[in-house]
Amino acid sequence: MGKTTGFMEYAREEAKERNPLTRLNDWKEHTERMDDETLHQQSARCMDCATPFCHIGMDIGGMTSGCPIHNLIPEWNDLVYRGKWKDALERLMKTNNFPEFTGRVCPAPCEGSCTVEISSPAVTIKNIEQAIIDKGFENGWITPRIPETRTGKKIAVVGSGPAGMAAADQLNQAGHSVTVYERAERAGGLLTYGIPNMKLEKEVVERRVQLLTQEGIDFICSTEVGQDITADQLKNQYDAVILCVGAQKQRDLVLEGREAIGVHYAMDYLTGSTRSLLNENVPVHQQIDAKDKDVIVIGGGDTGADCVATALRQNCKSIVQFGKYPKLPEARTPDNMWPELPNIFTMDYAYEEAEAKFGKDPRQYTVQTKKLVADEEGNLKELHTVQTVFTTDEEGKAVLKEVPGTEKVWPAQLVFIAIGFEGTEQPLLQQFGVNANNQKIEAKHGDYRTNVEGVFAAGDARRGQSLIVWAIQEGREAAREVDKYLMGSTVLA
Repeated sequence: MGKTTGFMEYAREEAKERNPLTRLNDWKEHTERMDDETLHQQSARCMDCATPFCHIGMDIGGMTSGCPIHNLIPEWNDLVYRGKWKDALERLMKTNNFPEFTGRVCPAPCEGSCTVEISSPAVTIKNIEQAIIDKGFENGWITPRIPETRTGKKIAVVGSGPAGMAAADQLNQAGHSVTVYERAERAGGLLTYGIPNMKLEKEVVERRVQLLTQEGIDFICSTEVGQDITADQLKNQYDAVILCVGAQKQRDLVLEGREAIGVHYAMDYLTGSTRSLLNENVPVHQQIDAKDKDVIVIGGGDTGADCVATALRQNCKSIVQFGKYPKLPEARTPDNMWPELPNIFTMDYAYEEAEAKFGKDPRQYTVQTKKLVADEEGNLKELHTVQTVFTTDEEGKAVLKEVPGTEKVWPAQLVFIAIGFEGTEQPLLQQFGVNANNQKIEAKHGDYRTNVEGVFAAGDARRGQSLIVWAIQEGREAAREVDKYLMGSTVLA
């Protein structure tokens, strides 16, 4: 695949990023397009590895390894190397409904399991994937695929995130009539409201929604299932229902001063910011502005990084992000070997921007927040922390211990809690009568049926908080099972 000796001849190159200080003045995507010659060389690095681990799509060591939707990566790398872009697009679309999303915001576990990664930097799979789909749209190769016949079966999909849209796309192509219900003003779920514009411009999401609409899918937005329309109404009106409602119940901090004005969930902040950018009517409680404020983000993941980038664009006075774990190593450790996803230190776009503006990486490691302190009017004014260290107890279990004498007080008028999600919001599940365990819908992976006849579940609502690529995989597989349930057999892969 590619050029036999390409991985030895060409060094890995990633898409260039716009100047950090320049991009802080807008909300556009932070990366630049690769030119065709660079893409030709990068695709040439895909070696003839015989057994391509890049598309194994499985969990190893608690992390995703390879592509969960089993993208035909070596095939389209070879086609790009040969300049056959339209053929590469055809191979890409066989497994991935939305490469324009994964090519921008997927953490690329495929690259972690790339065979070249054993001894050299991996092939830049993600950048090539994005280039293929972008060329497809630019050259008019992607046009509405309207099914020639309809089965007469009606399906409701609750939630328009990647799982819901993937399920709807597959079922529509199978000839069923699909209606997608979304409680927000626009379709896309977290693709629209949870991922900042500088990572995924909303025109990219809207373009796909419009295409799906042209193909026959009906999107009903500003409609909350469970309130505007009941579960019983859906079950009575449709032959099957798929719950793709995500895992949006945010995990909270229980500590002194939590009620102070200026303490917010991270996703509320990101959603409100995006809604403002889209000129939507933002509720007062979501109108959060970091301008001229000392901002602290609690939580070391991607959501926290997105809060950093957003606060920087709002001209915050200072920005710090707390993480409870130590700084990651620069290279793989013996307990994180290929083909696992590399658990190593990287400079995310947000941290490059913070370093460019304030002269340092905003991340602070092994920090535990002890309490929040408000002024006499209830407004947050400071945050108290202590450094921690991981040790092992008598049973060999990891224990987090405070380090005496490391207490510190941080000025703060805004704090964003970004410590993950607990699961799916329960009232809707109770109305449908579906069983849930640990706030996740009980539905076996590969089958996706709940305990309620005709009701299926997929994505984060079933799996728990996960990657976009897993959501697409589950949406596709759930669609296959629904098609089989309705027709006795399935035409879907």
